[in-house]
Amino acid sequence: MNFSSASCLLNVRSVISKFQLSFPKNSYAKKEGGSVSMIGGALKKKKLGKLGPVMEKKVLPVETDPEKLVKYVCGTNIYKTGENALIKPDSEYPEWLWNLRLGPPPPLEELDPESKEYWKRVRKMAMRRNNQLAKLKKF
Repeated sequence: MNFSSASCLLNVRSVISKFQLSFPKNSYAKKEGGSVSMIGGALKKKKLGKLGPVMEKKVLPVETDPEKLVKYVCGTNIYKTGENALIKPDSEYPEWLWNLRLGPPPPLEELDPESKEYWKRVRKMAMRRNNQLAKLKKF
């Protein structure tokens, strides 16, 4: 081995060592079992995240019995004991209940300009228009 090959080998080693030093070694993939860290000389368990352990979703049972669906308002019982509310005949409910508007809200032209609902809708439409115009600005 001559002098030039030895210097070339040293140059390659220095380049490799510089390459290894310039990129920090990260340990992203860790084993599941070892979630313990050394802080202040004492072993402490790490937390699972900023929000704590992840809670599993509860799956609520869906009522499929047709007789119960016809006789009871399913889902009204919030207690562990007891039963859901019974459905009463139509004559026992107030008259205004049958006149409620269930579809989309009325158009602006059908609203009374003296009502509070009219002016809330106008204000909401103006705010949406201003926000859309603000998006078009370059700065």
